[in-house]
Amino acid sequence: MFVAVVCLSLVAIDGWRSLNARAELLGASERNTSNLARAMAQHADDTITAADTCLADIVERIESDAAATVRASAPAMERLHRLMVAQVNRLPQLNGLFVYDEAGNWVVNSRPVMNLAYNNADREYFVFHRTHTDAGPHIGVPVVSRSTGKWVLPVSRRLNRPDGGFAGVALATIDFDYFTAFYQSLDIGKHGAVALLHNEGMMLVRRPFDENRIGSSIVNTPIYRQFQSTSRTGTGFFRSTQDGELRLNSYRALERYPLFVTAALSRDEVLEGWRRDTMLHSCGVLLLAVLLALFGKRLIQQIEMRLEAEKELLKARDALESLNRSLEKLALQDGLTGLANRRQFDVTLGSEFSRATRAGTELAFIMIDVDSFKQFNDLYGHSAGDDCLRTISKAIRTQTPKRPGDLAARYGGEEIGILLPLTDLAGAQAVAERVRKAIFELRIPHAGSAFGVVTISAGVAAVRPQRGVDEPGALIEAADQALYAAKAAGRNRVHSAPAARAA
Repeated sequence: MFVAVVCLSLVAIDGWRSLNARAELLGASERNTSNLARAMAQHADDTITAADTCLADIVERIESDAAATVRASAPAMERLHRLMVAQVNRLPQLNGLFVYDEAGNWVVNSRPVMNLAYNNADREYFVFHRTHTDAGPHIGVPVVSRSTGKWVLPVSRRLNRPDGGFAGVALATIDFDYFTAFYQSLDIGKHGAVALLHNEGMMLVRRPFDENRIGSSIVNTPIYRQFQSTSRTGTGFFRSTQDGELRLNSYRALERYPLFVTAALSRDEVLEGWRRDTMLHSCGVLLLAVLLALFGKRLIQQIEMRLEAEKELLKARDALESLNRSLEKLALQDGLTGLANRRQFDVTLGSEFSRATRAGTELAFIMIDVDSFKQFNDLYGHSAGDDCLRTISKAIRTQTPKRPGDLAARYGGEEIGILLPLTDLAGAQAVAERVRKAIFELRIPHAGSAFGVVTISAGVAAVRPQRGVDEPGALIEAADQALYAAKAAGRNRVHSAPAARAA
């Protein structure tokens, strides 16, 4: 005992130290990813806000024009062009600034030499503003710029006429290279990942960068489902659908725009140093524990041999008892319904028939059959049929008298028999009627039955047997014929066989 306590104590202390170190490491990593996500969210928010500020200035200049039209005079357009070029040069995140009229034609942009030959009426942001009167900024789906051929993130605002009608769109495009360069500067290890995503479940920018992933859907990913079901921020372990890597992932929504960011560190990379340290400590502790165990082995060897022998004897005894109980249950009980099986029924019928013959008392039998059970199985399946039989059997056990000799047994298939010693025909019929009502009141749905629910039919027979004249099979046959009569009369009823030698 002393050796075991010492060895276990050494292992437990080292295990506790290792688990505590692991928890502290994961906690620190969680804080790091949370802080990284906060910085990424602030960066994205500031980037888009700067672009939107330029847009708001352009919209205000155009809408304040007395002419109230996007196509102002050439000098006015030239001034606006110079302003847009200066803003793009001032803000590195901007790929370009553009203004379109109500038909989607280019009116003015930030290109050094304006090319007005394009039409952007087919773009998602243009369609959005044409059908929505909201004057605020709109974050569109990623597109490839027609002027530069680069992937860009559109930020746009609607232009209105003085009467509120649609006059066009002012657009700022943010170069994805700006986000990519920022994300490449983050220390996230070899297998970490960071991303900017749309709240509607769209991938915008991700490191590692994959151009084919831009604009792809993430609605079926674990992290997006978590983001949708919880608050705007959170942390957890998620397995990436991109590369299968398990990462500690923190996500955070932007304050002013329908976007959110994720920052993730590979769990294997985070725990790599901890695993190495734990392995060294564990090997030392295990070596010490082995030496202590070898030292105490000779001392406790005889005790162990004795205990092992006693244990084997107890195990053999328990196994034998368990086997006997299992065999007894299998021999006497139906596995599906929990009622007595046919074997137990036959043995009990013979015993009770002989007892009734000797004592000159009556013996009654009820044969029960579930109505239209084949149709029930066809409609609902055999699993539902098994559940139905179990429910019916439970109701029959409840309604069956609990006297010695009374027995409810599964006779075969959906047929169930109830043996009632010391019971005349009227008493057995009363028991059968109680069972029929109880099962009808269960209201088990049965679309294939004329009653709409599961019902039973029952045949009842009783006999006062005489030695050498009556046989147990005749009682069963009489109840079975009564059951057929109940079926023929419309089901969901109890039918009794004619009394046989009732005293």
